[in-house]
Amino acid sequence: MSEKKRWFITGVSSGFGRILAEAVLARGESVAGTLRDPAQAERFAALAPGRSHAILLDVTDRKRIPGAVAEGVESLGGIDVLVNNAGYGLAGVLEEMEDDEIDHAIETNLLGTIYVTRAALPALRESKGHIVNFSSLAGLVGLPGMATYCAAKHGVEGLSESLSSELQPFGIAVTIVEPGGFRTNFFKGSERIARNPMALYDSTPGGMTRSSLSGVGDMMPGDPQKAIAAILEAVDAENPPLRLVLGADALGGFRAKLKNVEANLAEWEQVTLNTAYPQG
Repeated sequence: MSEKKRWFITGVSSGFGRILAEAVLARGESVAGTLRDPAQAERFAALAPGRSHAILLDVTDRKRIPGAVAEGVESLGGIDVLVNNAGYGLAGVLEEMEDDEIDHAIETNLLGTIYVTRAALPALRESKGHIVNFSSLAGLVGLPGMATYCAAKHGVEGLSESLSSELQPFGIAVTIVEPGGFRTNFFKGSERIARNPMALYDSTPGGMTRSSLSGVGDMMPGDPQKAIAAILEAVDAENPPLRLVLGADALGGFRAKLKNVEANLAEWEQVTLNTAYPQG
């Protein structure tokens, strides 16, 4: 790493966002981090006065996003790395989800990423910067009992792939971070499990996912510190990857998905090709 980077990271109160922010600050770089709680914001600003800048923002408040990003740009003097990390897991089968649970999960996990990225693009063009979007194994594979969360993270995947092509002419790199299970507080809290579970799903794959994910943060196989080290390595790379899959579970799940997709394509290839107008 030849120069100090200026980072704008959403969701630095806990989890991956907080660990990443602390690692960035530890190597002498600057972070503008978003938080929703003023008390947490005050503590974040005290981590490295002059280099840790707290920005009050709930990423579901799209009217506030442009101003929050502008505050970050002013505090940092620009943005070299944008990290869209803010989000939360939501377990439950689709039928048992209430409207507000679905809407809030999509707004936080997908729309927040879209609107923060759009607001930051002028600064990123100026710096020829790097966008790091947090997806998940759930963005690569449709998991039972997590349909709403998977929908949001699959959206992040498509967004990021499109941005990679759109922004390449401006020298802006895009990396999608795709973790499996890591020991963070990702599924801690009653708001992360469907409020009104339906008993008829309890013994189905979706229902079993819902019940198994409640409070399992300390049982996951992945080490968050090692994940952050991998992210920093990718950001510092001369040719950063579009995808950064983290964890053996994520790698295995994605490889199985690719194998299944290829088998599906092969089985239905002739039907696929028979949809063209006759030649000649």
